[in-house]
Amino acid sequence: MSVFWNSRIQKLSPYIPGEQPMDGQLIKLNTNENPYPPSPKVIEAIQNAAGERLRLYPDPECTTFREAAAARFGVKPQQIFAGNGSDEILAFAFGAFFESGAKAAPILFPDISYSFYPVYAGLWDIPYRTIALTKDFSININDYKIPFGGVIFPNPNAPTGVALPLDDILSLAEYLEKQGKVLVVDEAYIAFGAQSAVPYIEKYSNLLTVHTFSKSASLAGLRCGFAIGNEKLIEGLCRVRDSFNSYTVDLLALTGAAAAVSDTAYYDEINRRVVATRERAAQTLSGLGFTVLPSSANFLFIKPPRISGAEFFAALRQRGILARHFNKERIADFVRVSIGTDADMEKVLRACREIVNHGQ
Repeated sequence: MSVFWNSRIQKLSPYIPGEQPMDGQLIKLNTNENPYPPSPKVIEAIQNAAGERLRLYPDPECTTFREAAAARFGVKPQQIFAGNGSDEILAFAFGAFFESGAKAAPILFPDISYSFYPVYAGLWDIPYRTIALTKDFSININDYKIPFGGVIFPNPNAPTGVALPLDDILSLAEYLEKQGKVLVVDEAYIAFGAQSAVPYIEKYSNLLTVHTFSKSASLAGLRCGFAIGNEKLIEGLCRVRDSFNSYTVDLLALTGAAAAVSDTAYYDEINRRVVATRERAAQTLSGLGFTVLPSSANFLFIKPPRISGAEFFAALRQRGILARHFNKERIADFVRVSIGTDADMEKVLRACREIVNHGQ
């Protein structure tokens, strides 16, 4: 801590990202990256763009990408916002739609959810209240139908992978719209099994969905994301962006993202493979005595029999497998395992059998 930090920064507890090992010796299943490579069309587009145009600033309106995304999702370009990864867009959404200061009504999000949400709230000085997940780690939408400052959650939720029915989301959007409050649905994992709320942004002017290329598009290294919502919500995000940095998405990222959002056939196929691998792994782990939450994401949230989550995490790492352990109340005995290739998951399942049958 420094005497030069302001009081807000002194109180922050920054987000801790998943470990990024550099030696390549571990099977890396801790940050929910896609195990398959990006579309060849994405690589080709980026290579073609890596030329003389890099001396110029990128298009601050991200026009080419927004047009491609609008065509893909059946919305207007004015209903698309592009950012430097979905994390940046989420940060902008906190600043644009939720009130700050001690007298503001707190916003709501789950007690077990994306751990960046309380960080954003602290950065923007936004009061918040967490709502406990139910005993089966699902969201009870009625718990959020109270007069507060707005709501945000992922669907499917993270790190649990449990999805919320679309009807529940729309019911909450309707309630919050009457209250004049925004519902932000973080759809980072939507391609792996849940129903998207995108088709309903016209019906609910307060509904914003946020998306990333890091998971379903195999582009975690590219840093591009986008939001879809009512034009007025998009304008609010633009106002925050242009008060911060008008060029948040670089030329190569915009070019690659436009190619990715257009190549639905390639990505539908690789994500279908991820889902099939997930279901096979879930079934095997259940047979080994693991508690396996129903996942609609590209990861499994699992609890081993007879040992703690920390012990299980360490035992996997000893066998060359890097997963993610959250040492938090209610989930300390669970470990999140990203879905890798079939070969990766066979190694995971072999390790799990060893741990269960022979101890650590």
